[in-house]
Amino acid sequence: MRAIITVIGKDKVGIVAGISAELLDHDINIIDISQTIMEEFFTMILMVDLSKSKKSFEEIKNGLILRGSSLGVDVKIQREEIFNSMHTL
Repeated sequence: MRAIITVIGKDKVGIVAGISAELLDHDINIIDISQTIMEEFFTMILMVDLSKSKKSFEEIKNGLILRGSSLGVDVKIQREEIFNSMHTL
């Protein structure tokens, strides 16, 4: 299963490293990543592969939220099929 992760917050050192470390902790592979700085705001979108993770989607989601909180950013994760359904006319 694949998922889309978004990360938004004030830019500071360590955001990419922190989110990547959380994904590593859950055996989640990054398929694609895009990040940019918009004035002082950091934004990142990742497509990830959850198929090798032994954690439930809820455990992964909660871990990302906690890691994001410790980094001062907002992290959201959504299953790819839900994301596609929401953005298809």
